[in-house]
Amino acid sequence: MTSRTEPYPSGAPAWVDMMTTDRQVTTDFYGGLFGWEFEVGEADTGFYTMALVHGKPVAGFGEMPADVLFPVVWTTFLASDDLDESLRLLVTKGGKVLVPVFDTGGPGRGAVAVDPTGAAFGLWEAGTHIGAHLAGEPGSVAWHELATRDLSAAVDFYGAVFDLTLETVPDLPYTRLHVDGHAVGGAFGMGADIPEEIPSHWMAYFAVEDAEATVARARDLGGIPVGTLAESKLGRFATLGDPLGATFKVIQQPPSSRG
Repeated sequence: MTSRTEPYPSGAPAWVDMMTTDRQVTTDFYGGLFGWEFEVGEADTGFYTMALVHGKPVAGFGEMPADVLFPVVWTTFLASDDLDESLRLLVTKGGKVLVPVFDTGGPGRGAVAVDPTGAAFGLWEAGTHIGAHLAGEPGSVAWHELATRDLSAAVDFYGAVFDLTLETVPDLPYTRLHVDGHAVGGAFGMGADIPEEIPSHWMAYFAVEDAEATVARARDLGGIPVGTLAESKLGRFATLGDPLGATFKVIQQPPSSRG
């Protein structure tokens, strides 16, 4: 478990949130799945809900405007020390801005972009809201991972925009993304075995105590398991879909990695 009170370094995943079409359905599902408590505040577009673990924010929900027909997805936000400069670099390296800079006042400034391989992500310049205050604790995010159709182009892009250090995993289409010597996320190249209709995307892994029990609970709450439980050196994990279609992963980490 990692507890944080200072802003994340540039390039590190700092926050995850979604724009939901039904706040009640979303809070009922994730509250039941992870035991989250919620804190609701007003925003320019309606209400913004903070999901809390032990009273500390770990994720958020905004309300999708009625005239917007975007799919409901989780969005990973990467920290930026200078949002305007990050967006300038992003465009010069082949990315595109999807949602222009939005200024929330004291909490901070953000934007949403897409990388050259088609994966959407957010950028966040922290004010009073640094992002997630917990990581690795059950109910909080344990890992962020990019799945891409062009691994080389993707890691070159993020490395250039955020000055990340890249670590190639031998014999695997996988690269770890490092900031200040610490792995903050990963990227893997999707092969021909993954259906072509699945685009490049970022995925959040939420830590859980028992992956099998969490999958069963998600099904009871109206979620949809995608595939079966898988095993890795980092733990047992599964892909789930919530009742509104947003996908995410849950991971049961080995006891030695939980802190």
